[in-house]
Amino acid sequence: MGDRGRRLEFLIFGSPAIGEEEIAEVVATLRSGWLGTGPRVQRFEEDFRVYVGCGHAVALNSCTAGLHLALEVLGIGPGDEVITSPLTFSATANVIVHVGATPVFADVDPRTMNLDPEALARAVTPRTKAILPVHLAGRPCDMDALLQVARRHGVAVVEDAAHAVEARYRGRSVGSIGDLTAFSFYVTKNLVTGEGGMLTTDNAAWAEEIRIKALHGISRDAWKRYSAEGFQPYDTLFPGYKYNMTDLQAALGIHQLARLESNLAIRERHWRQYDAALADHPLLTTPSPVDPRDRHARHLYTVLVDTERAGMSRNEFMVRLKAENIGTGIHFTPLHLHSYYAKTLGFRRGQFPAAEFIGDRTVSLPLSAKLTDEDVEDVITAVRRVLEA
Repeated sequence: MGDRGRRLEFLIFGSPAIGEEEIAEVVATLRSGWLGTGPRVQRFEEDFRVYVGCGHAVALNSCTAGLHLALEVLGIGPGDEVITSPLTFSATANVIVHVGATPVFADVDPRTMNLDPEALARAVTPRTKAILPVHLAGRPCDMDALLQVARRHGVAVVEDAAHAVEARYRGRSVGSIGDLTAFSFYVTKNLVTGEGGMLTTDNAAWAEEIRIKALHGISRDAWKRYSAEGFQPYDTLFPGYKYNMTDLQAALGIHQLARLESNLAIRERHWRQYDAALADHPLLTTPSPVDPRDRHARHLYTVLVDTERAGMSRNEFMVRLKAENIGTGIHFTPLHLHSYYAKTLGFRRGQFPAAEFIGDRTVSLPLSAKLTDEDVEDVITAVRRVLEA
């Protein structure tokens, strides 16, 4: 802190914790001469598959690619509907549009901020082909209730686990519960490869199709074609995509995964700091406790600002924190209020009141394994000063 209690250096929101092991692995990858999809990607996939406890894991260049391919292998297209949460990043709904289907939103539970099973049940129609729940901030959805709705109507469940690598529901790892699950390894996530993602499933046929479609739809990837086994010609089986992960990204992922549990323990400690200092603040609502049978991935520490009593908007609160050298995030402005979805599908304010209430007030405070306890105390001090001003 500075002389007046203001932090001197700006605290970047979502700055990743990168260790020497990752740096050394990247250097070794560069020296190996194999920079594309190769042996390190294969190792990362297998390590991740074991960590999650699923049948198959396919490394990709993003969670968005994973969600897109998941809908493709399910055969979802024009005339179909996919139900998801409005309180999510735009990619969740964008991929539904990309396959020609229609995104349908169902409101969230105001306590968990995840898809409300009762709202989901009301949103199902004969055109519904999949449910796409989002494990927001790292809190696992009520998967038993969501799966019950899905199985009753014979539709697939594709999980958006961009925030939820370490999350567990009733003792099962997220990624081993639904039909397909997509993870993100973007630079702000708990497991970082810069850009990147993983798609998990227990269905071997889907996994093989996803693996082929992720690299142009060809029958053999470059590692197999040009490795010591000798050149092998390839065949184009699908009009695929350029969605593959590279060994440079996997070099980071291998060691990020190895430290995932220890990094979670650090974020757990920071989470407790925030709870102890802010849970009783009259102008804030802090995250509700997680079910003791589950595990929260502790990706985002989101607070709701009582904008009416505080006498400032959420955005003004964030601007004042920035003046205190504290970076923050918004997760999220509900998608039905974004221009494309409002104009194209006719959504309007008032349709999903719980998501709107949260979206108008939510602020994500810094939470990273890179933070020190002193960094977290700086955030707490700044939050209190801004609200008390």
